[in-house]
Amino acid sequence: MSKLQYKLGAGIGFVLLSSAALAASESEQALTTVTNMFIYAFILFVVVVGVLVYFLRSQDKRRTPLESLFTERETIHSVGPDTLVTECVRIMSAKKIGALIVMDGEKLVGIFTERDALNKVLAAGLEPSRTKVSDVMTKDPYSIPPTTTVGEAMELVTKRRFRHLPIVKNGKVLAVISSGDLTHWLVKEQVGEVQELVDLAVGS
Repeated sequence: MSKLQYKLGAGIGFVLLSSAALAASESEQALTTVTNMFIYAFILFVVVVGVLVYFLRSQDKRRTPLESLFTERETIHSVGPDTLVTECVRIMSAKKIGALIVMDGEKLVGIFTERDALNKVLAAGLEPSRTKVSDVMTKDPYSIPPTTTVGEAMELVTKRRFRHLPIVKNGKVLAVISSGDLTHWLVKEQVGEVQELVDLAVGS
């Protein structure tokens, strides 16, 4: 009888210990699940906040005036009206630029681009070494003041398909900005911001 009682007691004890261990295991698993959910929720929060900041900063950048993108002493590549197309192309190739402004003294009278060289010179069968830039340039090019915002300039190059915009103040050419310049300026810092966001999320 005592042996039976011992075995019965041992069995009950084993069942109770197993139940307690199972409960502890389930509790630990539940705690781990809650912790993981909290971590994932925090990472998601960081990503959402980062995306919002990204777009807000992007909008703010589009409100930046163009005068913040260049200096008064920035090099302006220009030629005179009588310059031959051959010389213009040589300058653009050497300076790795896509356009030259044409100046008559201090006055902006035109702009000569790679597109002009292709469409108005080569496609037209003209001899570059005998053609003056004044004959094939885009006359009286559209110009903008330095207070024009990046967003406004982007809208211009998009809708009117301008690739280069002279920036003029009181009749003086301050700079020439290209669509590539605008795009590069908009994204160069955002790449760093996105990387910081990724690092923050991974580090969390």
